[in-house]
Amino acid sequence: MAVKDRVENCFGMCDLITAAGVSDSAQRNLRSMLRVDMVNFCVYLAYEDSVMTQDEERFISTMFSYPLNWATRADALAELNKVEGFPKKIPTSIKYFILADAGRRVPNDPYRHQKTAYLIQTYEELGKGMALFSGSKAVEAAATAYVKMLDKFVEGYGLFRNKNVRISGGKPKTDGTKPSTGVRITTEKTGGNATPSGTESQAPSDVAEVPPRPVDLDPKRVDEIMSELNALVGLETVKEEIGRLVNLLRVQQMRQEFGLQNKGTSRHMVFYGNPGTGKTTVARLLADIYRELGLLPTGQLVEVDRAGLVGGYVGQTAIKTSEVIEQAIGGVLFIDEAYTLTANKGQNDFGQEAVETILKAMEDYRDELIVIVAGYTELMQEFLETNPGLKSRFNYFIEFPDYTPEELVAILELMCKKNEYTLSPEAKEKALDIFTARCEDKPENFANAREVRNFMEDAMLNHAGRVTKLPKKARTKKVLSQLEAEDLGELT
Repeated sequence: MAVKDRVENCFGMCDLITAAGVSDSAQRNLRSMLRVDMVNFCVYLAYEDSVMTQDEERFISTMFSYPLNWATRADALAELNKVEGFPKKIPTSIKYFILADAGRRVPNDPYRHQKTAYLIQTYEELGKGMALFSGSKAVEAAATAYVKMLDKFVEGYGLFRNKNVRISGGKPKTDGTKPSTGVRITTEKTGGNATPSGTESQAPSDVAEVPPRPVDLDPKRVDEIMSELNALVGLETVKEEIGRLVNLLRVQQMRQEFGLQNKGTSRHMVFYGNPGTGKTTVARLLADIYRELGLLPTGQLVEVDRAGLVGGYVGQTAIKTSEVIEQAIGGVLFIDEAYTLTANKGQNDFGQEAVETILKAMEDYRDELIVIVAGYTELMQEFLETNPGLKSRFNYFIEFPDYTPEELVAILELMCKKNEYTLSPEAKEKALDIFTARCEDKPENFANAREVRNFMEDAMLNHAGRVTKLPKKARTKKVLSQLEAEDLGELT
């Protein structure tokens, strides 16, 4: 999403906040207050390296359509900010966002009470834009420090930007909301000067975005997603279980069209298995399937582990966990290594509080949320026994087997293809021997495809070291793209 679009969304949030009676200002005044706060922030950054460039001026003008005469007013505004101690000054407008979110004051909030997090993320993206156009490390450092100051301030009100959550996939809801898969910034050249562009690229964001387009259900897409699932290496028993589940869901929809009753069953799942066996990939495909069948509103996958759910002091865990759940509503919440939530039973461990919060959400949002917990088989069985109501909430238990040596070689070949490498016949044979030996004597932390990825990266380094020693004439396209047996190391 373009930074300007994010800014406009923030102005739209002012409308929601004012309509809910949170702001004591007229709607246009809260918008104006936010605009001034953001412009001051950008001008403060522009003068952090003592000069405002034309690119910085153009960026600010584009973002805010702010009618400043920069030649006569920017200097005075910058000096005013310095006198007032701007780096430690909390924007007045953000206080209304905090009141609205912390008090859940906006009914049917399309941003799920994450407006403050979204606003701070927008400040962060503005800071990246200013740093990009200034080319100054001082500007970048000042922007980072200011955003950290805002984060710390809102944490005092129980509001957080959860950085341990990854969100992928999903379609926007009919109310316009969509979990974020990224916020990006780029520039395009015009007459030799960089100017802001509407198609951007940068680090992922963890806050909701709101593109205004409706859900476009396409049941035929389910077959395409199943084809993608079936194209995965190995996992034959997993594919069979997912196929049976999809058939059941489709028949239930057919029965519903004829007015026939369907037995209500839980959709929540447990994925057993070692790391690197495709559990996250399958969860993402399942989220897509449920969305295309109209059984989930948006179908995003929110992946999290203990660090993203459990806090360090009383009361924080429920807030962190609820925040993650709100991001997952409409899609799938995937909790990796879920057993770690209950592994520690000391007095100061709050993992059980996270479990109880999740259990309540599974009931409260049973038609809008699917929870998938994953981890090692034995540890997950112990996890399910820690709470009397936990195991009964899950209806599907799918085991992900370790890959065979032949499947690990097939995965290696796919990774090679993706990176435009090939394996020589001798390299392929050596790889099979290495993987066979590993599978016959697996360590406790055997990581399947993850080990193959590390093996591949090591081979690429060895290949690079070998090729750079060759005469220039010997560095042909084949030599540069083919891994030989001597390039393959050992699994570590």
